Amino acid sequence: MSTIREAYLQASSFLQRADVRDAAIVTELLLCHLMDWSRTELFLRWGEPFPADREEDWAGYVLRKASGEPVQYIIGEQEFYGLRFHVEQAVLIPRPETELLVEEIVRTAGSLWREDTPLVVADIGTGSGAIAVTLAVQRPAWRLQAVDLSPAALEVAKGNAKRNGVVERVAFHEGDLLGPFLHGGDADGLDIVVSNPPYIESEAIEGLEVQVRCYEPHLALDGGPDGLALYRRLTEQLTRLERTPRIVGFEVGQGQAPAVAELLTHTGLWAEVRLVKDLAGIERHVIAVRR
Repeated sequence: MSTIREAYLQASSFLQRADVRDAAIVTELLLCHLMDWSRTELFLRWGEPFPADREEDWAGYVLRKASGEPVQYIIGEQEFYGLRFHVEQAVLIPRPETELLVEEIVRTAGSLWREDTPLVVADIGTGSGAIAVTLAVQRPAWRLQAVDLSPAALEVAKGNAKRNGVVERVAFHEGDLLGPFLHGGDADGLDIVVSNPPYIESEAIEGLEVQVRCYEPHLALDGGPDGLALYRRLTEQLTRLERTPRIVGFEVGQGQAPAVAELLTHTGLWAEVRLVKDLAGIERHVIAVRR
């Protein structure tokens, strides 16, 4: 390699031949991360010699991407709601559609409470902490409870809470769904429960694209035979809380929203259960409200 531009062209061509989607954009992301440059700086320094001491790392990045590894795991980072989150293979990569769930929770809460009301909010299956941390940043008066079954995921989430300056307002619990709040464990009660649980049908996991099937944690993907197992368990647990949350928000898989809405409606605990579409027009979120 002789220049940054030549390294970019060689790598993007190689990734394109390896059937990597958006190979040019991926190459930019990897190169910016390697050099610790912004995209603007990358192009301003296009003609500079490629540093010899980084050639081995660069080759490793490109080969990892060619094998199907998500670029977010290679660079260790993903943006969510304007914040930066560390990600690794212990957690799912936060998706853009989940930003809409955060927006809907904030908007719906705003119709029930003042912005400075000190609410208690539980994020069930927190993973990287994207939902919990973002809600804590958006609403400084809220106290977040983040739950995950995976100790490794909780460590990632704790790091992201610290990175984004809200670690003092997020409590972390290792446990199974709402388990930490049952049997007297929710002395303060939960005002809002939000979750993006596993919802992929067990048999469908082997048919997922390589970067999901081979790299993202199956614990955070497998939703049982019909993909609805976690929603059934969550709904049943919600009925056993000492105080019913006024807002429940779930992210769901394509085609699952009516069934999940029916689970919540059937409890009779929430007067309003509505479906929210994502930017592609898919019913992606189920919101239950007790006014």
